[in-house]
Amino acid sequence: MTTATPPPAHGGDDGSAAAGATGRADAYDAPALAVALASPRPDEITACTALLRREGLIGPDTHVSYFGLAEQDKRELLAGAIAPRRFRAMLIDLRTGLSHDVVACPGEDRIVSARVLDTATDGHVPVVLAEFPLVEEIVHRDERWLAAMRRRGLTDVTRLRVNPLSAGVPGAGEEGRRLQRCFTFVQKTPDDLGWAHPVDGVTVVVDVVTREVLDVLDVAHLPVPQEDGNYHDPRWVGQPPRAGLKPIEITQPEGPSFTIDENGVIDWLGWSLQVGFDQREGLVLHNIGIDDAGRRRPVLYRASLAEMVVPYGDPSPQRWFQNFFDCGEYLLGGFANSLELGCDCVGDITYLDAVLADSEGGVHVVPQAICIHEEDTGILWKHSDNWNGSTQSRRGRRLVISFFVTVGNYDYGFYWYFSLDGAIELEVKATGVVFTSGYPGPGYAYASELAPGLGAPYHQHLFSARLDMAVDGTGNAVDEVESAAVPRGPGNPTGTGFTQTVTRLRTESGAQRLADNTRNRSWVVTNPSVTNRLGNPVGYQLHPEGRPVLLADADSDIHRRATYATRHLWVTPYAPDERYPAGDLVNMHQGGGGLPAWTAADRSVDDTDIVLWHTFGLTHFPRPEDWPVMPVDSAGFALKPYGFFDRNPTLDIPAPTAAHCHAGGHHPPGEGGPGERHDPHHDRGTHHDDHEHDHDHDHGKAGA
Repeated sequence: MTTATPPPAHGGDDGSAAAGATGRADAYDAPALAVALASPRPDEITACTALLRREGLIGPDTHVSYFGLAEQDKRELLAGAIAPRRFRAMLIDLRTGLSHDVVACPGEDRIVSARVLDTATDGHVPVVLAEFPLVEEIVHRDERWLAAMRRRGLTDVTRLRVNPLSAGVPGAGEEGRRLQRCFTFVQKTPDDLGWAHPVDGVTVVVDVVTREVLDVLDVAHLPVPQEDGNYHDPRWVGQPPRAGLKPIEITQPEGPSFTIDENGVIDWLGWSLQVGFDQREGLVLHNIGIDDAGRRRPVLYRASLAEMVVPYGDPSPQRWFQNFFDCGEYLLGGFANSLELGCDCVGDITYLDAVLADSEGGVHVVPQAICIHEEDTGILWKHSDNWNGSTQSRRGRRLVISFFVTVGNYDYGFYWYFSLDGAIELEVKATGVVFTSGYPGPGYAYASELAPGLGAPYHQHLFSARLDMAVDGTGNAVDEVESAAVPRGPGNPTGTGFTQTVTRLRTESGAQRLADNTRNRSWVVTNPSVTNRLGNPVGYQLHPEGRPVLLADADSDIHRRATYATRHLWVTPYAPDERYPAGDLVNMHQGGGGLPAWTAADRSVDDTDIVLWHTFGLTHFPRPEDWPVMPVDSAGFALKPYGFFDRNPTLDIPAPTAAHCHAGGHHPPGEGGPGERHDPHHDRGTHHDDHEHDHDHDHGKAGA
């Protein structure tokens, strides 16, 4: 008789992961911590604005550029020393240009700090919405611009859209000024897609404070493309809707498998995390942990998209400056879309509103900005064993937390995925309309031709994920793991051996790394103080996609301003004021801020509280198929457990029920057996048409 021997329980009394993990898991799970890190509430926004007005920091011409939670030092929070919440506001008076960086504490009814910015050296606060219509109004009155338009036969200014763009670095005589550099597009009718008709060769420089045009550069005369791009108009598309698309219905008759509370804390099949929303970063996730045999184990303290830059590769004189920081210059989260059930999100959806401050300091709510749902991901694991005759399979699913933004011409979806096997992923989906230009002619080295005479400059989308790690606690380290060939020799006499190398990244300078897919390079975040049952440190492995980093020359302005994007990985010790990889004030900053400034100290990152900064993204050479609206292209990364668990953590996932796992299904005609007639209504599994269930869970409407 053979006795089946179960494996040992996860961990034990030997100091392994289940019994001896450090990191105070109870501190990460404390309800007071969730309250301290929750998104700003409407009453807090209102109280801060009243405080700022009372102290004379908001006047009749002041605009609130940014407002968000000034998070308390996590070391204090995890120690239980929770202080009254503070909030950061960036302000600009558009009549005088006077700008402030302020921290306010409504709970203590005081201004904690208020710094007047020296815009020539500090940079400027992010762009405010009022600048967009203001710039077009200023440009439309400028005789130099009007003359440039007349030279091109364009005399109806009501059809000319002026596109204000962040100005890059200031040129000679521009220091300290708040500028927008502008392109012009023709919009033939109010319903026309103006991106189809760029007036290339003319760049206008506008000072939005003095409200004057400083310069009009007319450097090239390229014909305005005439072909429309009105993909939203069925008459222009000229094709009937594609036939044959049959409905796909996704239902969960018992509701979703997750719960969410008033502070945005989600519990889902072992995972727990807190969802927040920030005007600059968008989704912010705190205290990400996973259950292991009844014990919550922390993985990440905080995860967000801290910056993204879109550098354009056309060096022509009219567009050399075209590099956009969508977080630091434009405040990406503030452009969140209100999502629609069945269009943006499909299935059994829970929505959260985003609560933000508007430019006057009032409360601005974006309804249904965050979408939370589950997705079936196919086979989780499967095996049919020839020896014991067993056949087992399990289906995977993941929790999806997402939002979408529209920043000018581009739309981006940000999707965080949490899987049953402990994997965490971030996928960014880029779509929308590519930024267009005139096309100089065949063989032009820096742009594609999308339609007759219509160009699209080559460009990149480079994102920076800030990952404040907490793998079983705050004492973490990073190992670089690579595959390696082994030369033929005494230890490898057949020449078939290969192995992996493991290198500890001990300092900030040594932890500035590029991915290398030829070596299968990855980075494992370990906790040297916590081991699994095999005696190895527990860890989570960062799998990069390894696509190109910033392609601009090392001596270029954008290289100095977006140095973070020149490496796939940076590692820094945690510091509460190190939040943004290109620096706090990116708008018109000369560069050198953020990661290059912090890491100059070359601090230790070995067995300490560390933050990973991961650069990933797309290098886009636009295709004709990307016009007039671009199919989704995506980029991202994955974090997967690496010895974090003692075995496959999904062995407790139940087998699929008979109603969803059956031998029937559709067969093409002729493949159903001799004489068998195909019945399109047969073997579809269990339908849920008899169940009524609300797919829009209002319990999530408290806001994030």
